[in-house]
Amino acid sequence: MDNGPGNRPGNNTGDVFYLTGFSNLGVHRRLLSIPFFFLLVYMMGANAVVTYVIAKQRTLYKPMYVLIGSLTLLNFFFPLLFIPRMVVSFASGLNGITAVECLLQIFIIHLCGSFQTSILLQMAVDRFFAICWPLRYHDIVNLRNSVLFTAALALRNTATMIAMVCLFVPLTFCQSNVIYHCACVATLACGTSVRSYLAGIMAFTITTSDCLIIAATYVVIFIVIFWSSSGESRQKAIHTCSTHLLVIGVSYLSVVCAFIGYRVSAIPQDIRVALTLSYLFIPSCFSPVIYGIRTNEIKVHVLKMFKVNAAVDIKNT
Repeated sequence: MDNGPGNRPGNNTGDVFYLTGFSNLGVHRRLLSIPFFFLLVYMMGANAVVTYVIAKQRTLYKPMYVLIGSLTLLNFFFPLLFIPRMVVSFASGLNGITAVECLLQIFIIHLCGSFQTSILLQMAVDRFFAICWPLRYHDIVNLRNSVLFTAALALRNTATMIAMVCLFVPLTFCQSNVIYHCACVATLACGTSVRSYLAGIMAFTITTSDCLIIAATYVVIFIVIFWSSSGESRQKAIHTCSTHLLVIGVSYLSVVCAFIGYRVSAIPQDIRVALTLSYLFIPSCFSPVIYGIRTNEIKVHVLKMFKVNAAVDIKNT
């Protein structure tokens, strides 16, 4: 396996790092390429189906469904950032990655993660106005306001992640160029400088702030639901909100797992790697399933699409 020359100074962005996660498995590490490949196919397929259905059906051209489609589209491309490299690494033992590529991977992964939480925040805001101010919903949640809100979040996310990566660049990288991980999701710099602390804080600021706003928003939403709604309208609102809360719960649970895996050194190495990777896998795996099963408008069109395709296949045979 191409695990690199061992330890050598890593003082600039021209250095090569070696991502050797799960190498404790020895020769059996190669076998991991099989489940990860099929996992990639599943994630891309499931998210592509939901995105396609929303894009094709004009009846789903509503703010909430557009946001769901944006989330599944993001979850479609997200795995492409790291799983193909992991599969190649497992299958061939070629684990090398340059510092520039590693910094770029950190930037893109964290940027996509920040956009994921931003979409969840937009969903919460959409439900807030739909339930708390239903008569003014279409006046507030219009195209202009949606574009402005999305642009503000995009600018915030991009500026924060660029600043975070810029803080990494001047730092001295670890003396060991062998990193026991499968993706560049952890800090490469050594020591506990102010820059590394600040970069770490910036990485979690967006997720934490969005989480707090989402939590506060749904507290207000459920107060309004149980205070003023009744009968069928209450059940419909609870069903819709609980679907979004399931997706939010899955997303933030994966963040907690990644944080535990990154910070708790007592956990065995391979389990730590698996926990930190959960942040990259879990949302893309479960979000399309949750929306595909619990959102009737999407489920109906997905089933219809597969029934049509099945009928065409039978006719062709």
